[in-house]
Amino acid sequence: MSVRQLFATPLYEGELGDSALLDELADACRGLAVDDRAGRGWSKEHGYRGYTSYASLNDLPLRDPRFADLVKLLDKHVARFASECAFQLRGKLKLDSLWVNVLKPGGAHSGHIHPHSAVSGTIYIGVPPGSGAIRFEDPRLAMLMAAPQRRDDAPEPLLPFVHVEPQPGMVLLWESWLRHEVMPSAARGERISISFNYRQ
Repeated sequence: MSVRQLFATPLYEGELGDSALLDELADACRGLAVDDRAGRGWSKEHGYRGYTSYASLNDLPLRDPRFADLVKLLDKHVARFASECAFQLRGKLKLDSLWVNVLKPGGAHSGHIHPHSAVSGTIYIGVPPGSGAIRFEDPRLAMLMAAPQRRDDAPEPLLPFVHVEPQPGMVLLWESWLRHEVMPSAARGERISISFNYRQ
């Protein structure tokens, strides 16, 4: 008798590996949260507890060399992940969008996907204790119908949800169709991250 695991859902976890750049990015993100009036307005209008540049600034790597330096490092992580996923590509994946998130205590981000891209990810810049995990959802969840609950000791590939606790400098990558959410932050300080999408 044998049991095979089918249809893997890869999740890449790496380290930025540049603590000086991490500090510089923290300053850059906080500066944007103060200066970007359009981003603050969008965040307030859409109930985002904190600040995001998601709908206001689409040129961060051109605007600030600190973000350009980040993209050079992310390109390498994304290339490794694309290789692990056995993607058959025409050239390499290209950065499509990159935005800053400064989440205040109590803030969260409901479940969502990133359409029109191949790989999505987040790098964690500032992560005070209790910041809230990122939670990934089994893409088959809606089709499990009458499947029994999983035991507490079930291996990770069989869990309906997997939580990853962020750490400063952590780079997470996943295929953009994978539904995920940010759990509510119980931290006393701001949780700072930079999210991004890559496409063919």
